[in-house]
Amino acid sequence: MTFQTTKTTLENGLTLILKEMHHAPVTSFMIWYRVGSRNEIPGRTGVSHWVEHMMFKGTPKYPNGTLDRLVSREGGHWNAFTWLDFTAYYETMPADRIDLALDLEADRMKNTTMSRREVEAERMVILSERGMYENDPRFLLNEELTSAAFRVHPYHHEVIGDTADLQTMSRADLRDHYRRYYAPGNAVVVVVGDFDTAVMLPRLNELFGHIPAGKPATPITRQEPPQRGERRIVVNGPGDAPMLTVAYRVPGATHPDYFALTLLNAAFAGGSSLGMFGEGSSNKTSRLYKALVDTDLAVAAYGGLTPTIDPYLYPISAVVNNGRTLAEVEAALDAEIDRLAAEPITQAELDKALKRAKAEFVMAGESITGQAQLLGMAEVVTGDYRWFETVLDRLNAVTLEDIERVRAAYLRKQARTVAWYEPDASAGA
Repeated sequence: MTFQTTKTTLENGLTLILKEMHHAPVTSFMIWYRVGSRNEIPGRTGVSHWVEHMMFKGTPKYPNGTLDRLVSREGGHWNAFTWLDFTAYYETMPADRIDLALDLEADRMKNTTMSRREVEAERMVILSERGMYENDPRFLLNEELTSAAFRVHPYHHEVIGDTADLQTMSRADLRDHYRRYYAPGNAVVVVVGDFDTAVMLPRLNELFGHIPAGKPATPITRQEPPQRGERRIVVNGPGDAPMLTVAYRVPGATHPDYFALTLLNAAFAGGSSLGMFGEGSSNKTSRLYKALVDTDLAVAAYGGLTPTIDPYLYPISAVVNNGRTLAEVEAALDAEIDRLAAEPITQAELDKALKRAKAEFVMAGESITGQAQLLGMAEVVTGDYRWFETVLDRLNAVTLEDIERVRAAYLRKQARTVAWYEPDASAGA
């Protein structure tokens, strides 16, 4: 059975997306704010993620600690995540208990408490989190890579923020960010599951409709200029294995080439790259795996795209095998990318890639929570939840000519950043 999706907008600008699914007595409620690390400026990097933490510190109505007990008592699960383009909060609960989620999210949209004591305590938590990341070679490599690839656009810094900013940001900075972006006009509510739309709509209007719309979010005007040559970096740090990432510039999710790039990646590297929420399948039959792993040059090799608002990166990565070198792995990767031009993706490879991408996408939206996540991400990233609902049709429309066109347009050395990670034996000393 196909369930209809309803989209409407309240007078204060809050977007509502509702999808009834009655196969289980469960409902997922999500609220997405159109703010992520791309909206941050130097001096306030990491503020979106920090505010996400503070949103769990309670309100006068729901003091700190009570919400965890209330949600758990009702058999629910809740969490949140911050990314480049958005911050999202969700509760998945028994259908007859979902009103708690509606009420708590409406309340903390306007009444979140950020006491000085809690802000300072959370500063130490986030700095500790950042410290743990700095022991992860993948984090260190990615941070240096994105900062080299983006010199103008705010995609250049990690979501968690720079240590210097985490040490100096004030409670006033957090509250200013909260007041500016946590408003109905900058938010999308998604409800998926076992409910009646005729009942849910007026209840949402009752809880959220009186909240002032807020000011429109400031547009991102610092777009990245064209790259004029290959950029290269070397990172040293803890770890046992060298790693390589080659990142090509690619367009955002609304660009007509995005789906062709998705299938190019699925054919070449094995991933579907349609979302953030699905589990990736094995890529052992991909060209990338055969060229790097089956030859014992690398112990792992993978690639993937992330749907973003603005142009971002298509990274292809490999973990170097013991006894082999970064130079050998990079040379083999370059040779395999060059082979894409001499021996283009075949119809059989495209058919297999299409099948894999479809399967991963369907699995990502198999659960009620997965449906809510994909609908919400599509709405905030592309401006239209139907991006999610038309994915399969758009994948089916991709041709071999499209695959070859995007390969030639985007897999160019002049527009890539190459990052080497060389473990430093003294880093952990």
